[in-house]
Amino acid sequence: MKIVGITACPTGIAHTYMAAEALEKAGRELGHEIKIETQGVEIGNILTPQEIQAADIVIIAASKHVELDRFDGKRVVEVSLEQAVKNPKGILAKAIEGNTGSLFQLAAAAKEKKKQQQTGLYKHLMSGVNFMLPFVIAGGILIAFSFMFGIHAGDPKDPSYNLWAAAFSKIGGDAAFGMMVPMLAAGIAYSMAGKQGICPGMVAGVLAKSIGAGFLGGLLGALFAGYLTAFLMQKIKMPKSVETLKGLIIVPLVATGVTGFFMLFVVGKPVKYLLDSLTLFLNSLDTAQGVLFGALIGIMMASDMGGPINKSISTFSIALMSTGVYAPIAACMVAGMTPPLGLALATVLFKKKFTMEEREAGKSCWVLGLSYITEGAIPFAVADPLRVIPALMAGSAVAAAISLGANCTSLAPHGGIWILPIPHVIGNLPMYVLALVAGTVITCLSVAGLKWKNNYE
Repeated sequence: MKIVGITACPTGIAHTYMAAEALEKAGRELGHEIKIETQGVEIGNILTPQEIQAADIVIIAASKHVELDRFDGKRVVEVSLEQAVKNPKGILAKAIEGNTGSLFQLAAAAKEKKKQQQTGLYKHLMSGVNFMLPFVIAGGILIAFSFMFGIHAGDPKDPSYNLWAAAFSKIGGDAAFGMMVPMLAAGIAYSMAGKQGICPGMVAGVLAKSIGAGFLGGLLGALFAGYLTAFLMQKIKMPKSVETLKGLIIVPLVATGVTGFFMLFVVGKPVKYLLDSLTLFLNSLDTAQGVLFGALIGIMMASDMGGPINKSISTFSIALMSTGVYAPIAACMVAGMTPPLGLALATVLFKKKFTMEEREAGKSCWVLGLSYITEGAIPFAVADPLRVIPALMAGSAVAAAISLGANCTSLAPHGGIWILPIPHVIGNLPMYVLALVAGTVITCLSVAGLKWKNNYE
């Protein structure tokens, strides 16, 4: 049987390629001809029209919006990325048999599926995150570069003013980072309603930023814009001769106008008040409260290693950066680094507790962990979830608790250990390094302790 498919995750780094590799390996072992396109940082292994035409089944493993027009008329099976990584053979077997159960949603044609895209809230949110992340990461790191010249060197009124620092600050902060909420909203609305949702979604995000409603306002506006646009596209009927006007002018015009009024007169003040209260609360946390909140962040980051819970708390922490709260994102980053680092250390210190394959995987975990790619821990968790996942959660909880309790901050939302040498980017750097080391060691010892019966040669 000939099988083609697509894997895609919001960040386009780990899950995308792990799922593709798992599906292709399982397909070959089951004796099928299979090719998976990866829509990661860049699109790889691109499917040709001839390959799609010849395929018997199309597998879509994605946690973000994927265009399905080219699969019109094919048998399309959708499955979560987590299932593709954990049980690829089971997925392929059920898809081939047609016994999809609760794991799958079948679509006879891509166009009909596209009309129903207003379902799947998590998928829409992750599509928005996918739109937002490049702006946040690039903007945050460019802002960090400006601090190399001094913490206030980008301010023309400060004695330490430097032209290059001001340029980095303007490009990273005013331009790229300033597009965070608008791009999040545009991505969510696009996922829900297609191209017609981009304009009302973007406008919702821009208005949320201008009226101080921030991330929460942009999120509410995007959902409103997406549902409204999808509703209008479905309900408005026009003669075929002028049908293009519906998607080009009428629906974007009405959706954008109504969404704008919704943002200004419904969302604005209540959400701004809520966001201001949340910011005040987080800035007023004492050490004990910070430790508890940090531990919660760490547990969430390690619980599914790049999955929905991990993405939810990291996205929330990134959003807080726009309000001047920089401690939660630092806690997220250190908690996301410790799972692969702790496992890598454990495969070195306690070799006999791991198989040869796991020891080899541990070598790549050093680089993945230092680069803040939590997904490096997934192969270990899949192989032994009941013992590995609690150990990872313990280490990440300790790391994040130390970080938030010591009020460590990060002006960059990503970058792992590689941003630490940039001056002024990490607040309270010594304690942050201590948090990273402590979390890594606790993870390592916890894994070894829970695997005390294991003994591989």
